[in-house]
Amino acid sequence: MRVGVLTGGGDCPGLNAVMRAVVRKGVQAYGYDFTGFRDGWRGPLDGETVRLDIPAVRGMLPRGGTILGSSRTNPFKEEDGVRRIKENLAKYEVDALIAIGGEDTLGVAARLTDAYGIRCVGVPKTIDNDLSATDYTFGFNTAVTVATEAIDRLHTTAESHMRVLVVEVMGRHAGWIALHSGLAGGANCILIPEQRFDVEEVCGWVTSRFRASYAPIVVVAEGAMPKDGQMVLKDETTDSFGHVRLSGVGEWLAKEIESRTGKEARTTVLGHVQRGGTPTAFDRWLATRFGLHAIDAVRDEAWGSMVALRGTDVVRVPLAKATEKLKTVDPALYEEAGVFFG
Repeated sequence: MRVGVLTGGGDCPGLNAVMRAVVRKGVQAYGYDFTGFRDGWRGPLDGETVRLDIPAVRGMLPRGGTILGSSRTNPFKEEDGVRRIKENLAKYEVDALIAIGGEDTLGVAARLTDAYGIRCVGVPKTIDNDLSATDYTFGFNTAVTVATEAIDRLHTTAESHMRVLVVEVMGRHAGWIALHSGLAGGANCILIPEQRFDVEEVCGWVTSRFRASYAPIVVVAEGAMPKDGQMVLKDETTDSFGHVRLSGVGEWLAKEIESRTGKEARTTVLGHVQRGGTPTAFDRWLATRFGLHAIDAVRDEAWGSMVALRGTDVVRVPLAKATEKLKTVDPALYEEAGVFFG
């Protein structure tokens, strides 16, 4: 058995830990060979490969990013994409694929399995934590930890100058990073995509905080939207999956707060800092377990399945179910955080 491995979409901490677990158990327990495909779905499209064996994955547990590279390539938008993938899998004698990625990467894997008979197993990766079939995706805990540490640092400079600091975090159309880091970092206001915000209400919370002689921290997810308006974007170009590049709401909100309250407001956009660097202990643990269970799914020929965390158990779920809708923040969870606003 020769197994192909690819990492697609945005990079995140823990990708290398998955590969390490897949290769270690696959070689030692099952005697499999492995081929790594470069740059997400571009690898099987263009036949760009690297050898994956135990020496290649040594020391990979704490390393961020992905040694295979990644991209947002959509093979269904490429000419003869499926045919090219099938030909390259045959050329390199790859019997099955482990696709490590988020909604888009795994959506491609689901379609290739269901419609074209390509044997795929999925592993859920995204800092956004927005895949509905798993309690957590790896990469999320690291992103929240980075954002929380940044908020902790911003408290002191905000209070030194008595100014408003708006912190824009990632998450696309789900507010998990904003909610978790904002609550953990003691933010005075958290704005998420699932709940449109009233700018006047935000200004009221800001003013209330100043009256208590403290400087407010506002955490806003990149996909959050005002009640009276549209999503704020710097760039309206789209990728091959039709997604716009989010960012800009933090800067827009800071200007609105400053003009309406008369208080100086600054913006910090954390951006890709949330995706880089070494994974936390939790993400190393989760990514490793996902890798071990993914190669077991290959052994069991559980094609079209994805490994998922349910409580503390790793289970298998259909790839199609895992990618059919986004997992968004429950209104009850957001309401809990509201106690600390203002």
